[in-house]
Amino acid sequence: MESAALSAGVIERIWLKRGKGGPMDAVPTARLRTNRGLVGNANQGGRRQVTLLEAERWEAHLAAIGIELDPARRRANVLVRGLELASSRGKVLMIGGVRLQILGETKPCHQMDEVHPGLQAVMRPDWGGGAFARVLSDGEIHCGDTIRWDTTPDALSLFDV
Repeated sequence: MESAALSAGVIERIWLKRGKGGPMDAVPTARLRTNRGLVGNANQGGRRQVTLLEAERWEAHLAAIGIELDPARRRANVLVRGLELASSRGKVLMIGGVRLQILGETKPCHQMDEVHPGLQAVMRPDWGGGAFARVLSDGEIHCGDTIRWDTTPDALSLFDV
């Protein structure tokens, strides 16, 4: 049986990216469009419609190299707490009425070393950079929303990725 920490969490922060390499704007609420992503975000369509980062993992990365950084520096769209993303490929997340399917692991790139030397290496193992997802249903998400895995038969049978 899954522990509560693995089965449900909360959205702590949401960011929209203005453009490639551009600033990340913190927002309290975001609208999502099916197969597109976050409305107003630079990345639309494709496989990386929404990127997610675990707050606990981010904090552990920073502790490992002895620094403090705003999680916006990771450049993910959604910061979650209390929900483990590792090895979640193919699983479906529920945030209110919005559904997201995890398509893969977000590997940290050279930009993390531009933020701080050594950050990329400490983030690289075991889904440490978070996950990316496609949007399965339109809706709004808000900071403070509960986020959980959808374990209904429909979600479990979507397809293998």
